[in-house]
Amino acid sequence: MAKLPDMTKHRGFPSGLPGTGFQFTVRRANPKGATKIIERKRFPDRTSTEKLADTAFLHAIWHMFGDEPFERGNLDAGRISWLFNREIVPGEHPFDPQSYTALLRIDETVARKTHPDAFQDVLEV
Repeated sequence: MAKLPDMTKHRGFPSGLPGTGFQFTVRRANPKGATKIIERKRFPDRTSTEKLADTAFLHAIWHMFGDEPFERGNLDAGRISWLFNREIVPGEHPFDPQSYTALLRIDETVARKTHPDAFQDVLEV
C-alpha cells in the first residue's frame, strides 16, 4: 500500500449527520492526494436534509474553531465545497485547494445570515 500523505485528524469533530449519508470527515488520507475543494452551486431545490447538513457542519466548525483559521485536515472536501467561497473562505494566500494543510476560516458575517442556527449553543438534528 502506498504511503498516505500526512493529514491532521480533528479529534472530537462529528463524522457526519446522523441518520443520513452526509459525511463531515474522511477516515484516512487519499494516497493520490487531497480532493480539490471547489465552489459548488447551490440550487433552490435542495432538500431540507441537505440544508441541515450544511448547517450542522458549519455548527461543528464554529464550535471547534470559532473565528480562527483552521486546517482542512480530515474535513470532507465535498461538504466544504457546498459552503466554499461563501460561508467558508480561504484562510491564507496563496490558497491550495488540494492540500490537507490548507487553512480555511468562516466568513462569520455571511454565515450568520445564511445559517443563523449554526451559531446556537445546541443544534437540534
